[in-house]
Amino acid sequence: MQNLKAFAKEIRLETLRVFEARGFGHVGGAMSVVETLAVLYGGAMRVDPKNPDWPGRDRLVVSKGHAGPAVYAALAMLGYFDKALLKTLNQPGTTLPSHCDRLKTPGIDMTTGSLGQGVSTAVGIAVGQKLSGFDARTYLIIGDGECDEGQVWEGLMLARHRKLDNLTVFCDRNGQQLDGFVKDVLDTSDLAEKFAAFGFFTQTVNGHDTEEIAAAVEKAKANKESPSMIVLNTKKGYGCTFAEGQEFNHHIAFTAEQMKEALEYAEKNL
Repeated sequence: MQNLKAFAKEIRLETLRVFEARGFGHVGGAMSVVETLAVLYGGAMRVDPKNPDWPGRDRLVVSKGHAGPAVYAALAMLGYFDKALLKTLNQPGTTLPSHCDRLKTPGIDMTTGSLGQGVSTAVGIAVGQKLSGFDARTYLIIGDGECDEGQVWEGLMLARHRKLDNLTVFCDRNGQQLDGFVKDVLDTSDLAEKFAAFGFFTQTVNGHDTEEIAAAVEKAKANKESPSMIVLNTKKGYGCTFAEGQEFNHHIAFTAEQMKEALEYAEKNL
């Protein structure tokens, strides 16, 4: 297990550098899941960067596929591919598209980006693990705005029906989505209460505290007979000075000076 706080800091810095090469990108949603990625790739998930297609590995489905740049940063730091490739994000011919694509990027387990569909695919993977007899887990990251989609709730019902205790879902509850604040677009109210009502073993944590997240993951692993949900209370754009606190920070452009300031702040304060 790595020093998770330090690992999260490095993922955040590397992700900002990825965006720096483009001058724009899905900064908000990438920044809000950095600590979760640090916990998962810092030791919680059973994976092998030297053998990314190992059948017995744990799987991660990032349904909010626009957070791909943060995932790529974590994968590169673990050695899935050369870090130099990070600078090719969303460029012609790149293996690192804007949204996660399992056919292009080593370490990506499921192509995502069409919001609402990740729950269904992750449930399918978790069922497959059970049927194959693998002692492996599936992890899934969804957004709170994504929970507007009916397919999310259909998938959650099936997960509970199949008693998928090898499935752990993280809901990035940052309160924002592409068109504004979740409460204004479609108020989802108390998501933790809803998830619990759907039969999930539900925990709520500070989504920017690696220790809290790691402890919740261990409790989820120990839970039996039902899937687990970890609600992450986060800030969209967390740790990025020009994005955090901005209403429309889903996809954002920035100046070189703004990025320089953001990198300096993240280096000194996070």
